[in-house]
Amino acid sequence: MRFRLSLSLLVICATITFLATAARADLKVCNDTDKTIGVAIGYKSEGTWTSEGWWRISGGSCSALIEGQLSSRYYYLHAEDASGQDRWMGRVFMCTSAKKFKIRGLQDCFARGLERTGFFEVDTKDQVNWQVRLSNDAQTDSNPDAESGQAVPPLTN
Repeated sequence: MRFRLSLSLLVICATITFLATAARADLKVCNDTDKTIGVAIGYKSEGTWTSEGWWRISGGSCSALIEGQLSSRYYYLHAEDASGQDRWMGRVFMCTSAKKFKIRGLQDCFARGLERTGFFEVDTKDQVNWQVRLSNDAQTDSNPDAESGQAVPPLTN
């Protein structure tokens, strides 16, 4: 009986450890500002570019934009606060909309009644888990289990 109980506890502990480890494989964006921000993501899937948004992330919190192991090395993000005063953007342009969206393709944004928005590149270095932190001073991205990343300051109007 004692062996059976020990084996059961071992299986339960191993399952909890596995689930905790598996749950960490995401692309997360953390908002280190005191404002709520809207975030959009762009990625290539099955040979087609897709952009989608908006995730609303409150100040001081994080949100998983992609849950599970990452399948691409590069992702593209655009973020802005509700006032439009602070923006994290780049030189890669994708289609977006003012409301919640999932858009396939990069071409003819305006002709399709969409907006054309700049996204910045996130290089996950082929990791299965990555985190991007947006702050008032800079955006940093890294594997939460490693000490790596880059900084890109937000653009302020």
